[in-house]
Amino acid sequence: VRLVESGGGSVQSGGSLRLSCQLFGYIDSKCMAWFRQAPGEEREGVATVDSDGQTDYADSVRGRFTISQDNAKSTTYLQMDSLKPEDTAMYYCAAERCSTGWGPDLYGGWSYWGQGTQVTVSS
Repeated sequence: VRLVESGGGSVQSGGSLRLSCQLFGYIDSKCMAWFRQAPGEEREGVATVDSDGQTDYADSVRGRFTISQDNAKSTTYLQMDSLKPEDTAMYYCAAERCSTGWGPDLYGGWSYWGQGTQVTVSS
């Protein structure tokens, strides 16, 4: 299994970006997530989507970010709107096998990771 992120870049405060994560390989009944890590900070869970399509978000991004999937393209997206300078970080895609009522979450439990894509928001 390999995850490849794309779509990062530089944007002004209030702008939008859409990140993509393409999965190469196969995971039966998968959960997907986006994490981020700013320099000198701990890695933070941003958004998850489980095998039933249920989503969860960090409080810091709820209402501004949206996680979605296109299973036909094996791609997971993170639409980021109303971006703030504090959203600046390296963003990572993660994947894990899961099932209804069981699986990883915003705090950990993920086995597969991408290489990351940088998002920079200027004020």
